[in-house]
Amino acid sequence: MPNHFVFDQSNSKFFGQLTNTYVSPGIHTPPDYGAAVSAREFIATFNNSATLSILGGSVTATVQISNPNASGRTLYVSRITGGVGVGLSLLSSFSGSVTMTRAATISSPSTLTPFNTQFGNAATSVMTARSSTSAASGGTAFLSLPLNPGMFSFDYVGGLIVPENQSISITVTSSLTVAGTLTSFANISWWEA
Repeated sequence: MPNHFVFDQSNSKFFGQLTNTYVSPGIHTPPDYGAAVSAREFIATFNNSATLSILGGSVTATVQISNPNASGRTLYVSRITGGVGVGLSLLSSFSGSVTMTRAATISSPSTLTPFNTQFGNAATSVMTARSSTSAASGGTAFLSLPLNPGMFSFDYVGGLIVPENQSISITVTSSLTVAGTLTSFANISWWEA
């Protein structure tokens, strides 16, 4: 049985090509799927947790991915996720924020090992992943939002591009003015081409 659409003829004034036909079904996958199949998708994650005294305090988690000079690759951000976990009942004393920054510096960094999303594959990232319990400083902030307790997710599907000799930093900060347990966490997934 042919799959002809009688109201969409090529000589019609409002012709539009039918792209999902019986003969040629349309299948869509995001580009990060192809990167994962090619073992070029990676994830870096970091969290920081503290039990705060009666006076409260702040907990910060920063993840920075740097694309080294002459790496030969470009970083395409797939998704940035994170959040804040709060262990107390007085949420009126809570504040939180997420800030994303280009070309920032982080103090007292620790090295993170990017995880290849193709389980068991030995391919490694050429990017430098680092974490810090301090907020990123300097650079150019391109997104800053308040946070409620819980999770956030930004799907970029390659919409943020980090060329050679550039970096992206994600800082999640949470604060309490009373005693409680706080956890700030930040994750980034990307592919390299």
